[in-house]
Amino acid sequence: MEAVTDFIVVDTEGKDELNEIAIINSQGQLIYEAFVKNELNAETVKFNTKPRGEILADLVNLAQSKLIICHYAHHDIEVLKNSFTQANLTWPNLHFSCTFELAKSLFKNLTSYSLEYLSQYLNLKVNNQFFNQNFAHNARYDAQFTYQLYCQIKSVLMKETLSLQSNPFGTSRVDTPFQNHIDLEEIYQEQFEYLKSILNEIKQDQNHQSKGAVVIGEAGSGKTHLMMRLAKELLPRHRLLFIRQPNNPEAILYHIYSRILESLVEIVPHSGYSQLEYLLAQSFSKIIIEILSKKVNVTQTGEMLLNTLPQDPLNIYKVLGNDTEKKRKNWQLIEKLTLEWWNRNYGFGGYAPAIVKGLIRFCSYSDPQKRYWVRRWLSGHLLEAHELESIRLDNWSEELSQEDFSLEAIAVFSKLSIVDEPLLIIFDQLEGLKYHEALLFRFGEAVKEIFTHVANSLIILNLFPDRWQHFKTFFNTAIIERLSQYEIVLNKPSEAQLQQILAIKAQVQDLTLDTLFTPDELKVILERNSIRNVLNWASHYYRHKVDNIDLPIKIKSFEEEIRAELQGLKADIAWLKQQMLAGEKLPPLPMVNQQPLEENSTPVSNPIENDEQQLIVYLNQQQALLEQAYHAHVIINDFDDIGKVRIIIEAFKTFRRLETDHLRLGKRKLPEHLLIRTPEQAFVVAFLQVSGPAFSPRIKNFNELVINYKDIRFGLFRDVREPIVTGQVSKIEIDKLNNAPNGKFIGLEKADRITLELIYKLIIDIQNKDLEMDLTLALTFLETYFSSYWLIKIINKAAHIAK
Repeated sequence: MEAVTDFIVVDTEGKDELNEIAIINSQGQLIYEAFVKNELNAETVKFNTKPRGEILADLVNLAQSKLIICHYAHHDIEVLKNSFTQANLTWPNLHFSCTFELAKSLFKNLTSYSLEYLSQYLNLKVNNQFFNQNFAHNARYDAQFTYQLYCQIKSVLMKETLSLQSNPFGTSRVDTPFQNHIDLEEIYQEQFEYLKSILNEIKQDQNHQSKGAVVIGEAGSGKTHLMMRLAKELLPRHRLLFIRQPNNPEAILYHIYSRILESLVEIVPHSGYSQLEYLLAQSFSKIIIEILSKKVNVTQTGEMLLNTLPQDPLNIYKVLGNDTEKKRKNWQLIEKLTLEWWNRNYGFGGYAPAIVKGLIRFCSYSDPQKRYWVRRWLSGHLLEAHELESIRLDNWSEELSQEDFSLEAIAVFSKLSIVDEPLLIIFDQLEGLKYHEALLFRFGEAVKEIFTHVANSLIILNLFPDRWQHFKTFFNTAIIERLSQYEIVLNKPSEAQLQQILAIKAQVQDLTLDTLFTPDELKVILERNSIRNVLNWASHYYRHKVDNIDLPIKIKSFEEEIRAELQGLKADIAWLKQQMLAGEKLPPLPMVNQQPLEENSTPVSNPIENDEQQLIVYLNQQQALLEQAYHAHVIINDFDDIGKVRIIIEAFKTFRRLETDHLRLGKRKLPEHLLIRTPEQAFVVAFLQVSGPAFSPRIKNFNELVINYKDIRFGLFRDVREPIVTGQVSKIEIDKLNNAPNGKFIGLEKADRITLELIYKLIIDIQNKDLEMDLTLALTFLETYFSSYWLIKIINKAAHIAK
């Protein structure tokens, strides 16, 4: 049993022959109404009176290749067949479907299957009025309710079909350019080609100066989606580095560098190699070829490299021999040649030569454990002695400046890219910076440093139009001039393009828009203000049909409300005129709903309940994504984690009595921490993700704070994915902390980590307008939803205050 989209609804009135007919199209519009001219009673006047034969001819024209829907079709067919016979007309090849029979198969064991009973049972309405028996057996009236009944039947049939497959509109947002979503290339193709042309300009520039571009578009306009298109096409040649909003003003450059390292471990599609492996293979191969081609006497290994690397730079991972000792010597040669090249071009000052050496070591190891240690070392972490010995590198100084180190490391990647292809450095989800002025200021300074020290890169900022205007007034002219060398605007696509996006999404599930949505529903969907909102509303309707989840409140304009009222009044007046002219006695009108809905609209829920439903759907979706990414290569650091806690507390401060501060212990280094005061108690939340020789002195200093501030409760967190603490002194200090009455060392387990990330992401997504939700309402909901979570427990100790 399948619902058909190309249909008409027909109702006939007449005992043996046709006296009256009404036809409604698949959009619910009355397209034909006629009464048989009664020559025996000329005093009875009706509109649209015609000879019976002419009415039948009109029916045949309107019914061509369409399914005819009737209620109790057997009666209508008999009336029509008799009428065709009496008019000496041939019975045409018409196809009927009966809502009476369909309802019997779908709605089992009902008392009755009359049109009146089914309309009341299913709460059907026409012109916002329930079925009224006094108006029944009027062709137009019955046809209108038959149409509503058939739509309800189609909805049930649709639900049966859709319940077997996933929501094609459920993943409407591109979180990172490394994801894979359906892409309609004709949208923003001009802007896409423009960005590629800028990359080419950088490549052709002998000085390889970095350039800036601002991609401007409202929330959900497709800025990150456009970056995904760049990734799909350019990753085999260019390295794409994706940086989300920083959260700690003391570590902006380190945040950028950490996100760059995370981007570099993303796999280039269809290759099996990461971006980092591509960058290093391309650059090291070209450096080696350049050096060896100038030498007079080349060793056997050098000859082998000259013969194989020009064919495919990735051969650097394949041709150096399986024998461990031979492979080690070959890589030693590559390291020697590369460092010679670096010294000749850039000198041996700063951190750069050590970083280059670390990158070569990363390439040379196939052992995942050694690669993991090198990645930690490249991220500025201190390692244990046995780890350093295994990868043959020296520890960084404990006095290492994370910001200086990060800037130089980013510059190293850009200099290596000069012998390859320009980098794409993309900053996204920056809108939330407007709530944190110190963050915004330090971010601007960091971007200026990157333009000064990082070459051969296209630096892209994705921004809302109003945020870009704010940046222009906030940053100094030098920063704005570098950023705004190119401004690329993304306007809302045409309605036809938006409909095409929906169509290709539905096509993945072998569905069509006609089967999924009524014309009125599609109109509501397409009038949304962005691509994401169009997809979100398509998803809302899909979930409403499949899971009975209420639609969000659709706020109508004053003009829309008046138009809906007038349409209902016009229909009522037309019907009254018809009844009066026919000399019919009018029954009392039913009570009118005080807040009429639009024709064929679906009732919506209380807005508060609806927001909670939306939040639960969001939290479930994001939790699933975070669980999938939990074991991905992420750079875990204290600055980032305490920054997340700070952002969360700052958001709750808007309606909770919370104060924040820091503790100090002279000039001694402490774990990154935040002091949170509520009216009842004070708490210190701290993170210590460092390893090696830096761990024990910092936990010692932390324990001294615990002793000095007995009225404060202390929690020191360490992610369980970080290396296990093995030092004897460190273990003793952990025991001291756990034995203190006001302190605890806490392993941040998977569930706790995901909840922290989920709360932080919710706040950032609302601030960035990736989730349309009132922030206070969302946070109030979280206080109950995550009431047992340690951070929410702290917040719940603060009393509500007026905003």
